[in-house]
Amino acid sequence: MSEIDERSKELIKTRIISKLKEIKSFPQFVVETLRKLNDPTSSASDVAASLSRDEGLVLRTLKLANSAAYGMSRNISDISEAIALLGYKNISNIVLAATVYSVMDKGLSGYALDRGELWRHSLTAAYAARYIAQATRKVPPEEAYVGGLLHDIGKVVLNDYVRFGYGIIVKLVEEEHIPFTEAELKVLGFEHAMVGSLLVERWDLPEGYQYATLLHHKPNELAPEHAEFQPLVDVVSVANSMCLMLGVGLGADGLQNYLFPEPLERLGIRDYEALMSELVDFAGQAAQEMADMREL
Repeated sequence: MSEIDERSKELIKTRIISKLKEIKSFPQFVVETLRKLNDPTSSASDVAASLSRDEGLVLRTLKLANSAAYGMSRNISDISEAIALLGYKNISNIVLAATVYSVMDKGLSGYALDRGELWRHSLTAAYAARYIAQATRKVPPEEAYVGGLLHDIGKVVLNDYVRFGYGIIVKLVEEEHIPFTEAELKVLGFEHAMVGSLLVERWDLPEGYQYATLLHHKPNELAPEHAEFQPLVDVVSVANSMCLMLGVGLGADGLQNYLFPEPLERLGIRDYEALMSELVDFAGQAAQEMADMREL
């Protein structure tokens, strides 16, 4: 196959939109739990009542709580107590990570990613984004964590179509020296960041995550009217690029990765090499968390 004709492109676009609709929204108990976590009037027991509908989340929460309480005279076995100890931000991250994990933990041959590699990259980017947010103080750290977690979610939807047009996409990248995402767009009419942003919108998550997902490869293209989201876009873009530079989740699309200088300048990062050395440890932390999740 040397090219994809316009009729095939339109058919692919129609199928991508249809597949987006097939991706399940968050389970009702997840939506309910997240709503309670964002409600300042809700108690730990309110959150616990909702969270308790998923045994895996309960076990993971208790494990983290006992790890955080290491050295205390007793183990924590009550989910409400665990929630109170960890705090709502941490519980929100646990719920989101477990939900997204179920979507991401698969092989994506279109992107040359074995099973677990997309999740490893996303989780490492989440840790990195949180660290960058803490260091620069431009974005709430837990918000940065979620942005990092979600940024590549569109690959799950687009994988089959990238595999179909892989030869043409790679040829465009090599011959025209363009980013993989730009080649995706030329060949398929969509690229994974666009699809991911649509999915985040479908999940009814905060608007900032839509832009962080949409523009993680193009951080300088945020429209002025959405400038409030620029720091989040920058943090996620830098975290993603640095993870790829470290070789974490380096699939087919990472070969033309570019670290833009403007996000570094806007965030006040003057020594990105020193930052890179700080981020190396997060790959190990992500690997451990993956192992923990697979045990549940």
